[in-house]
Amino acid sequence: MTEPSTPRVLTDVEALKALAHPLRQRLLTRLQRQGAATSAELAVEFGEDRGGTSYHLRQLARFGFIEEDTERSAGRRKYWRAVPQDVRLPRRAPAGSEAGVAAAEIGRQWQQRAEADLAEFAGDREAYGAFGEAALHSYGGTHLTAEELSRFGEEYVALLSKWHRRADDAPPGARHVSVVFHAFPTP
Repeated sequence: MTEPSTPRVLTDVEALKALAHPLRQRLLTRLQRQGAATSAELAVEFGEDRGGTSYHLRQLARFGFIEEDTERSAGRRKYWRAVPQDVRLPRRAPAGSEAGVAAAEIGRQWQQRAEADLAEFAGDREAYGAFGEAALHSYGGTHLTAEELSRFGEEYVALLSKWHRRADDAPPGARHVSVVFHAFPTP
């Protein structure tokens, strides 16, 4: 099993803009979920032009989101695979700046994909058998400062009960933070 490396916070505006493109998001997700593929295979799968698909794959590779799978590639038949990594959006991209607009678009796409996946799973949970039974949905909340929220995000699943506090026990400047966790098989 390959473990993601140190978190990669996207601060490069060009990398953010490259990842914000909807087709590139779909291509990357496909490679992450289903493994390596050629531009020709992906073009057919997504109903896109082969040349355009190849261009978008090269842009994803340029910014380190995917790479050539050299073991499978032969001659002009190039296979692409996702690079395993913990990609994160910048926490402080100014709203309206190129970085802020691109980060917001990526976040919107990620949220939309998560909601669609969860809705599809929830619509037929029994079809997932043991995975449907093992799936976990949790909803909780607590009061945290901004600094604590950052740390909490890294430790969420294992430490939710440790961080839980009532409003009366919260330190000055803390706010109630809604926390949602979904762990389910990806449709």
